[in-house]
Amino acid sequence: MKILGIVFSNIHDKAIAELTHHRSQGSVPFGGRYRMVDFVLSNMVNSGVTKVGVITKNKYQSLMDHIGSGKHWDLSRKNGGVIFLPPYGAEENNLLYNNRLEALKGALGFLKHSTEDYVVMSDCDAVCVMDYNEVAERHIARNADITVVSSRAELFTESGFARIVFETDGSSRVQRVDISPKLKGMRNLYLNVIFLSRAFLIRLLEEASVFGYSSFSRDILKNNAKNYKIYAYDYTGYHAVIESLETYYRSNMDLLVKEKRDMLFKRKGFPIYTKVRDSAPTRFSGGGRAGNSLIADGCVIEGEAENSVIFRGVKIGAGARVKNSILMQDAVISRNADLTCVIADKNVFVKEKRVLAGCESLPYYISKNAIL
Repeated sequence: MKILGIVFSNIHDKAIAELTHHRSQGSVPFGGRYRMVDFVLSNMVNSGVTKVGVITKNKYQSLMDHIGSGKHWDLSRKNGGVIFLPPYGAEENNLLYNNRLEALKGALGFLKHSTEDYVVMSDCDAVCVMDYNEVAERHIARNADITVVSSRAELFTESGFARIVFETDGSSRVQRVDISPKLKGMRNLYLNVIFLSRAFLIRLLEEASVFGYSSFSRDILKNNAKNYKIYAYDYTGYHAVIESLETYYRSNMDLLVKEKRDMLFKRKGFPIYTKVRDSAPTRFSGGGRAGNSLIADGCVIEGEAENSVIFRGVKIGAGARVKNSILMQDAVISRNADLTCVIADKNVFVKEKRVLAGCESLPYYISKNAIL
């Protein structure tokens, strides 16, 4: 059984607009040394998927720089490997796509020229470790048309963007699809991973053009829940859905809890790969110290870091204090500065004695290359 991978790198950019101003969601940094796309690509490679199409739209230079030839994920291959797909919609308008369905129509040629039996499609908004072979086995055993991956989750607050949840019967067949930003309570939350045969996907896309469908979620999943055999695969492992700056902050802070960190990074046979950057080990000097923090390589810490996620190449000056914060690559925190609940993007420079603070539900964000 051969599986083709499709990755959507831009679908949820607006959900975390602060972080995607200069990049696609797929290239948003996460967890000290990773990008969001790393989890999707790693899941595919660890599941034996060796041909992956990455659908782009805009601001994808950093994504292409990060993925490159795909060698860090063992996807640098003569046949298959990682393939960047152009950001155009259906042939009749030749414009940038506006939604998932238009993006897939633009990739129809790629799908038709592929030879794999099945397709697994994933967005870059969820951090999880998943075996797509298990999804495939369940799909085939049920003789399903479409298998969607969901997880039982408590939705506490309304979202600024539409959430998708499923109601299923005793056999996990989807009976109803709800799409709304106001959904709350314990629900089967869609993780934006879908599995189906390549032939069936091509048929869906051709029918979508004939009938004028404009939304994959509404016109195919929601409106055809009774017509197609759609089943839900219940994912029970750790997952974090990034749908706002608050959830991005909270998901990074989750990694400071050993149990959650181990669920994500210590599953046997499912390592998370990323682009390798050769750096010296992190150096503590001048009384520098850290507590309960995740610190990448190449950092110089002369001040204090507590309950924080520190990316590669960060410098924290003497007397500076960083607490409950996320500092991305090559950020510089000068002497005697004080940061609490701050997200500092790449190459940020914070001057001496600056005091910056947010809160867990509204972290203070400093944009890329900013000087404060």
